Amino acid sequence: MLRSHTCGELGIAHVGQSVTISGWVQGIRDKGSLLWIDLRDRYGITQVTIETENASAEIIETARKLGREFVISVKGKVVERYSKSDKIATGAIEISPEKINILNAAITPPFTIEDETDGGDDLRMKYRYLDLRRNPVRKNLELRHRIAIETRNYLDKLNFLEVETPVLIKSTPEGARDFVVPSRMNPGEFYALPQSPQTFKQLLMVGGFDRYYQIVKCFRDEDLRADRQPEFTQIDCEMAFVEQEDILNTFEGMVRHLFKAVKGIDIPTLSRMTYADAMKYYGNDKPDIRFEMKFVHLSPTLSEGEGANTQKDLVKGKGFKVFDDAQLVVGICAKGAAEYTRKQLDELTEFVKRPQIGATGLVYARYNTDGTIKSSVDKFYNEEELKKWAVAFNAQPGDLMLILAGEEAKTRKALSELRLEMGTRLGLRDKNKFACHWVIDFPLLEYNEEAKRWHAMHHPFTSPKPEDIELLDSNPGAVRANAYDLVINGVEIGGGSIRIHNKALQAKMFELLGFTKEDAQAQFGFLMNAFEFGAPPHGGIALGFDRLCSLFGGAEVIRDFIAFPKNNSGRDVMIDSPSPIAKEQLDELQISLKK
Repeated sequence: MLRSHTCGELGIAHVGQSVTISGWVQGIRDKGSLLWIDLRDRYGITQVTIETENASAEIIETARKLGREFVISVKGKVVERYSKSDKIATGAIEISPEKINILNAAITPPFTIEDETDGGDDLRMKYRYLDLRRNPVRKNLELRHRIAIETRNYLDKLNFLEVETPVLIKSTPEGARDFVVPSRMNPGEFYALPQSPQTFKQLLMVGGFDRYYQIVKCFRDEDLRADRQPEFTQIDCEMAFVEQEDILNTFEGMVRHLFKAVKGIDIPTLSRMTYADAMKYYGNDKPDIRFEMKFVHLSPTLSEGEGANTQKDLVKGKGFKVFDDAQLVVGICAKGAAEYTRKQLDELTEFVKRPQIGATGLVYARYNTDGTIKSSVDKFYNEEELKKWAVAFNAQPGDLMLILAGEEAKTRKALSELRLEMGTRLGLRDKNKFACHWVIDFPLLEYNEEAKRWHAMHHPFTSPKPEDIELLDSNPGAVRANAYDLVINGVEIGGGSIRIHNKALQAKMFELLGFTKEDAQAQFGFLMNAFEFGAPPHGGIALGFDRLCSLFGGAEVIRDFIAFPKNNSGRDVMIDSPSPIAKEQLDELQISLKK
């Protein structure tokens, strides 16, 4: 062995022992009579101290040849340090070397390999193998490993079996774009890389494997962002002979286990919210409930039918055209923000008018600490009317009311973004605080105006709520899905559903989605046929493993928790991929590229 101990484990108990440690040179300090080498490996740093008066000429010569990131092995005795350091775990000892071997020299790295590096993202991605030596990246991957281990431990105790499913599968028309792989032995035909093992895990249920899981690579050829990579990992699970409640209880248990085992945090029972309430009170289907700031409706909306529990109209008919012409007038109450300056309010106005937000403007009303209320629309509303707003918002002196108006869906989306922005500005989105909940009762279908047909909101195998099945013929848009999403801190961590296990209902679903019988048979005949051989009721869930890791690590960018990630263009700049392939390979695959 080239080491008897790591660079992170030696302490006072080892004083006097002869040891061998190996690693990378973190730094060298040469003071003439004393020479120090900081030796680093994955486990920590150990100081090697050379007293030049007592050391051999060979050791001194070798030490003075060293540079940063040289790989060396040091044999010597552990001695107690005269000047101890509390900055490293081994700060009570040092090594007095008897032999130093250079295992490999190194050129100067393109950035400093320290916790606070001078390397930018692009540079560190190009030299990712060097970036992996830094403590923050190492800790991220150790966290990922820990979460994987605890996931397996939890599921194993519940009799789940880990089963590998194929990577070369069939392309399907629903969902995101597939990555396709040409088949040399079947010219003109292609495999697809799986976006999910969905159909295979359902077939495992038909095969009698009633509890399946897999920590699995999946692939989607779609535009990238901070929480999305072309290849990603998910915790994929399926259970047979279950209903929705069984799935929610099982995986709520897993989430609480992970928080306790990995972070030492006790998570309370997860609350549940319907999709309809999520959209009404938060403007999106994955609300961040670490803070309140629910939407307050100042006028009834077109989508709220007769008899709905609607807010009395407090804004229309006063001559303010923006409100009078709006489908929706809705706002939030920012607690303690009445002292916002005009500059801060102008910043918020510009924020909501950004193209990606889409609002045309912002109305505000300050509830001053002296009890008066002043708004940006005082020309149209007197103080008595504004106080009715305050009652609706449950506002108190010192609060700021922020209001948007316009087309319903667009306004909800814009206010959702403003709510998150205010949550950030007011310090309400603490990355060390966790709020977990389920969103349930999603619509089964959504109508695509361009294509003039229904699309599955989740996927074509999602079962409708049993009580809504009769609406499939008369009112498909009103059918609720037996589906659920797990949301943590405003991030969709996972989603799943109870599946259709009846061939007739699955055929009906394909028909609603615009499949001909021939198309359905060609694409999914293997699954439909399997249902005829006794498919049990089943359902499952898939959790985004990379997102879960980044959430536990307090980061927003998932690539920090992936050993070798792609950049925002889907490229691996370290190995320069994707890249052209040789003409001979293209010819063998019978593929020609247009110039």
